Amino acid sequence: MYAASREALTQTRAALASAMESVSAGAATAAAAQTGADLFSIVDTLDSERGLRAALADNSTPEAARTGLAQQVFGDKVSDQALATVTAAAGQDWSAPRDLLDSLVLLGRESLLRAAADQEQLDTVEDELFRLGRIAAGNPELEQALSDRAASERRKRELLTSLLYGKVTAVTEALAVQAVGRLKKTAPADAFDELSNLAAERRESVVAKVTSASALTSEQKERLAAKLTSLYRKSVTVHVEVDRELLGGMVVRVGDEVIDGSAAGRLAALRKTLK
Repeated sequence: MYAASREALTQTRAALASAMESVSAGAATAAAAQTGADLFSIVDTLDSERGLRAALADNSTPEAARTGLAQQVFGDKVSDQALATVTAAAGQDWSAPRDLLDSLVLLGRESLLRAAADQEQLDTVEDELFRLGRIAAGNPELEQALSDRAASERRKRELLTSLLYGKVTAVTEALAVQAVGRLKKTAPADAFDELSNLAAERRESVVAKVTSASALTSEQKERLAAKLTSLYRKSVTVHVEVDRELLGGMVVRVGDEVIDGSAAGRLAALRKTLK
């Protein structure tokens, strides 16, 4: 995003936070979940109505006209918190209509993650999304079905819903199902990883993706997490997948940084040295 859209997102996020402050403590979790679902519904409408999306983000149109349009279209269809959010978004100056849309997606995700945090399920959601990413990456048929451009968004969402129903938390299902409907050029595994990382960020944690030649015990994972936490000076969540082709050791990825301590990695380095 350019600076204008980043500022617009900041202001829209603030409007959502202000709207949530009016909700009683006992109803906050349900309100956050409903807001997330409603924002996703708004995004679906804007995805299918290009003219409406352009009108809400048209900086040449007076702010009052844009916010009035948002209220007219969505006023009786979504919660007060979601309406306040889309109205605030319509009143901002966006660099591009797509930025408005993507920001509403992000705020919908953040609302659902807030609901998960309120229920002390945030770490579970993060882990479920990571596992879902690994399943998608390791199953070519599933990956093809979820990324098939010839298939409708509805069909792909129904497929994923049928696979996840009753097996993951409601927040994980809502996030994942919404994401597969808007994959564009993103691979399903990458989309699920992005969601997992967003959950980790909300926990103020860094994600370490560990590929190991053999499964790690709980004690080994805890020791590794402690070492990485000390190294990065920030809480680190460790996700492990097994790859026998590493022969031994492990590969640790934290963001763009890779620490290759695998036997295969050492052999590759040795071959490079001998050339």
